[in-house]
This record gives sequence, structure tokens and C-alpha cells, in this order.
Amino acid sequence: MSYVVAFYEIDRAYGGPEEGGWWYDCGQLVRVAWVCKSEDRAYQKARRANALLDHLQRSLRPVSSVAYAGGRYAAIVHQGTAPRAYPETRPHYE
Repeated sequence: MSYVVAFYEIDRAYGGPEEGGWWYDCGQLVRVAWVCKSEDRAYQKARRANALLDHLQRSLRPVSSVAYAGGRYAAIVHQGTAPRAYPETRPHYE
């Protein structure tokens, strides 16, 4: 089994009007960075990449801000292949 570390541009999307309105995290695939044979190795690489991204992106508005205009990225580990976007299906309010 292989594990991929992929970079996503992250955002928030409006889920619906229930309970006064709700939002969910989403992301668009930018690129696959590494393919690892070990899950531990993939998470190690993702942690290092996210630490660097946090440092580089510290001056940007947070994703939760209404003034967020894009530009934040995150490294995420997937087993097998990386989806083009996450979540793959829009969540439903329960």
C-alpha cells in the first residue's frame, strides 16, 4: 500500500441555512508532493510541510475569517490516490 502527501488550497464552503447557517472545510488539489511506502513516513513529511506552511502563511487571514480571500495551503495524507477535492461529497447537516 502507498500513501501520498498532497497539497491542497484550503477554504470553507457554505453548507446550508440550518441552525443559523453552517460551513465546512474544503480543499482543491494543487499537486501531489510525495508517494511513500510507509504511513508513518507520509505523516512525517506532511507534518514538516505543514510546519513550514504555517510559518510562511502566518501573515494571511485565517480560513475562518469572512475576509479570507484564498492563498492558504495544507499538506494532507491519503492512502492510495489523492482526490481532486475534499470532501469528495458535500456533507449534510444532521
